[in-house]
Amino acid sequence: MYTHNLDPILFDFGFLVIRWYSLAYIFGILIGWWLAKKIIVKKFQSINFTFDLKEFDNLITYLIISLLIGGRIGYVLFYNFEYYLSNPLDIIKIWEGGMSFHGALIGIIFGTYLFSEKKNIPTFFLLDIIACVAPLGIFFGRIANFINGELVGKTTEVFWAVIFPNIDNIPRHPSQLYEAFFEGLVLLIILNLILFKENYKTGTCSYMFLILYGIFRIFSEFFREPDVQIGYLFNLISMGVMLSVFMILAGIIIFLKRK
Repeated sequence: MYTHNLDPILFDFGFLVIRWYSLAYIFGILIGWWLAKKIIVKKFQSINFTFDLKEFDNLITYLIISLLIGGRIGYVLFYNFEYYLSNPLDIIKIWEGGMSFHGALIGIIFGTYLFSEKKNIPTFFLLDIIACVAPLGIFFGRIANFINGELVGKTTEVFWAVIFPNIDNIPRHPSQLYEAFFEGLVLLIILNLILFKENYKTGTCSYMFLILYGIFRIFSEFFREPDVQIGYLFNLISMGVMLSVFMILAGIIIFLKRK
């Protein structure tokens, strides 16, 4: 059993505070950016698909803005609407935390669509690449959640349980690490194996990301405490489960339409 004693702040210079959570975003974007370009060169240019790599560099700006706006709006609407309705100015205080993965996903899809339409690039080509590297960002983000001691798991007696003193002194599932493993590492490997199969069809990684992430997230939610301000919807499921069900349905619809 491990007692959590990690500091969410890496460096504090007084005038500048560097947090692990901020670094998770930075590393996720930079490493994902690098890996995405490697994938494009190795997979798509080898089959004579003409694509200017500089365009992907331009896409990154769209993705960063879309991720931040979508993630924040998603958190406001899905997880704490009543509070922000009473305190609208707090919506812009993104540095205080409060981001939604599902909101960020919607933002990224919307931003990618706008970019692809503007540049006349197939939308699913870009979304497939993003889907194959997004698990890296998810992995770093969940590790940062663990370091922050947030999004804690349910109580348990398993030997790998973690005590989060900032919550209570009860052993809990390290659900953040479960999510880092399944939604990050496992999903990363599966999607890249799919992408590099022969006779790959554009759009496959996009809908497989939606379906597999949704499944992994629902599994992880069984070990995770629901958000305090929401609890269980209908006294049955968490908000994360409900949104993930919609993800899976969206993935199935795209699969049927692409097929």
